[in-house]
Amino acid sequence: MPATADRRPPHHAPDTETHTETHTETHAGDHTDHHTPAAAPPRGHRLAHGSLAGRWDGRDNGIGAIRLGLAVAVVLAHATSLGFGWEDLGRSLFRSQTNVGTLAVFGFFVLSGLLITRSAAHTSVGRFAWHRALRILPGLWVCLLVTAFVAAPVVALHQRGTLAGFWDGPKGPLQYVAGNWFTGVRQYGIQDLLADTPWGREIGGNSVFDGALWSLVYESTCYAVVAVLAVTAVLRRARWLVPVFAAGLYGCIVADQIRGWTLEGPPAQHYGSIVPPLVGSVSVQWLIYLGALFLTGATIELYRDRVPIHDGLAAGCLVILAASLLLGGFFVAGFPTLAYLLVWAAVRAPRRLRRVGAVNDYSYGIYIYGFVVQQLLATFGANRWGYLPYTALSLTITAAVAYASWHLVERRALTLKHWRRRQSCSGAPVR
Repeated sequence: MPATADRRPPHHAPDTETHTETHTETHAGDHTDHHTPAAAPPRGHRLAHGSLAGRWDGRDNGIGAIRLGLAVAVVLAHATSLGFGWEDLGRSLFRSQTNVGTLAVFGFFVLSGLLITRSAAHTSVGRFAWHRALRILPGLWVCLLVTAFVAAPVVALHQRGTLAGFWDGPKGPLQYVAGNWFTGVRQYGIQDLLADTPWGREIGGNSVFDGALWSLVYESTCYAVVAVLAVTAVLRRARWLVPVFAAGLYGCIVADQIRGWTLEGPPAQHYGSIVPPLVGSVSVQWLIYLGALFLTGATIELYRDRVPIHDGLAAGCLVILAASLLLGGFFVAGFPTLAYLLVWAAVRAPRRLRRVGAVNDYSYGIYIYGFVVQQLLATFGANRWGYLPYTALSLTITAAVAYASWHLVERRALTLKHWRRRQSCSGAPVR
């Protein structure tokens, strides 16, 4: 990991953002589990009360728009550091506790917890794992291939004028794909390319092509946890254990703040890391923080009949969230309020926004390709035009690549969600 990882979250390679989401997450696609019958929400923006179970109307919600907004927020946040070597967007405003991009990844994990738990409760474990793999892996694999065999050679020719030595050695493109194929990032760079970009210089001359991928291993871990909860029947027969687990992780977060003697600044680094096979180094601290958000979303889903949707409560949460970001105490006071606000916003979204992402979901593609696009633009000098043109161009190109990723890869992979091996008349599988 780059040398700056100890002073900022892992989002920017791995100065964290994900996500995510987002995930980041549920990075969309699995809409078949969202048809819980419910009364249609009232029209307009009158003061609205009721429970989440009564207000959630199948696909008619704002989660697609929220996820898209979170993915765009990650790209906007990256533009300052990747394009210009400035601090992360919002870092000073939020008293160095977090930044806009990392905040977006936090949001991805809350929504993932809600939707993934719903999916696990309505499908078999094997089918659940199949659906999750189809949503995450094909898009990731193609992104790795495009990065290693399209983007990286272009950068090599631009920086060095030749591909001599590009394919060889332990930091080559083949090793990049092989090291990162299972959601964990074991190799961020390729042949020391991009070390002279603003971001490369900021992290000490390290090569990083797609730092946004850092969060996928944490999301996949959360999927595995939900699968275990489903297999052990916790989701059906002992749902109370989920908020207990969430409270345990939240207690660790509170303890972190107490041990740090302040509610300002990034979380204290009290934990080390583990190195599971296939995925490389995984921060225990980020497992705790992102896991707490994910399980909070899961708890909201499991107790949706008891979760009130109340505009006054949302207003209070917004005040608390803003105060925690601007004054300190975000991880203690801001985490639960952020979770509630996201769910409230999904229910109360204007009708036009509820159609966003219902058919075509570009949030995952924006999240995984945005970093690569911005690094390439920086190395080709697009940042010399200034922040706004650079950011607008990076969003435009990223959106185009995400469009292609969805229609050519992700959507086609999702057509296999209900695949079953054909059976012969005797019941034996057809080979």
